[in-house]
Amino acid sequence: MKIVVTGGLGFIGSHVVVELQQKGFEVVIIDNLSNADKNVFNGISEITGITPLFEEMDLRDKASVIDFFSRHTDVDGVIHFAASKAVGESVENPLLYYENNLNTLVYVLQELQKKDTANFIFSSSCTVYGQADQMPITENAPVKPAESPYGNTKQIGEEIIQDVCRVTPNLNAIALRYFNPIGSHESSLIGELPIGTPQNLVPLITQTATGQREQLSVYGDDYPTPDGTAIRDYIHVVDLAKAHVVALQKLLKREMSSNYDFFNIGTGKGSSVLEVVNAFEKVTGEKLNYKIVARRPGDVVEAYANTTKAKEVLGWQTELTLEDALASAWKWEQNIRGY
Repeated sequence: MKIVVTGGLGFIGSHVVVELQQKGFEVVIIDNLSNADKNVFNGISEITGITPLFEEMDLRDKASVIDFFSRHTDVDGVIHFAASKAVGESVENPLLYYENNLNTLVYVLQELQKKDTANFIFSSSCTVYGQADQMPITENAPVKPAESPYGNTKQIGEEIIQDVCRVTPNLNAIALRYFNPIGSHESSLIGELPIGTPQNLVPLITQTATGQREQLSVYGDDYPTPDGTAIRDYIHVVDLAKAHVVALQKLLKREMSSNYDFFNIGTGKGSSVLEVVNAFEKVTGEKLNYKIVARRPGDVVEAYANTTKAKEVLGWQTELTLEDALASAWKWEQNIRGY
């Protein structure tokens, strides 16, 4: 079966491509390389022994999207990652985010709507919950007003898909609400490769450990948590990638009770920033130079998932630990930096 992975050279997308190819799917990657490195393509090929099809394309160009689907009429499913994802940048440049994250979604869905049957998986986020009222967060938790244009695009994206599914019975879709993906493939041939200053904790940790960064900033130690630092649900990217394959198989086998649903994808366990720092030091033997600084505006106190629905409906749960993820992230950082 032919599966299109938009943004397939990005951090999560590349790991999903690997898992798909190892399960026998034919993969076509679409990426405009705005936040990805072409070398990732070589890593995917080396891991799987299979060279996926690749089209360099900007999905904001509607004519290119129409042309792509006219040439690939045998597409069985689309997994949609292509989007801008930096919260701070979205606040500074909201129109870029609304164009890149929503127009591209609409153009892809318009093409899938034309097909007799279509399957679609959307890369969503736990940001849709904001600061949830209760922990762990279930899928029944209310969607709160977004803290950023980025978060808003995930909320609106889910609404668009749900609206389209309501009037398009031949379209089957699942939105996966990720918590905090970290780590890398065990081969260290693909991993998280942020361009510029990383937005996420673990690349900041690994870059501090290699000396690229003088010091790690820990934003706030006065939160109402056991050690005062913010709590998140850190999931190994390989576990996250496998969730996409399981969800896709459910869609392809027509095993879902409705043609639209959404799931939390996390570990079900919250870890504070200092717990992550300590776990990294333990598994690597590296001491981190870190400093407590003021809180960042917009950061929630804690967010971790209830994953019961994903386990019961999809038959998916995590297999890898926080320590596994940190060890793989460190191995990846050493590999790309020649450390």
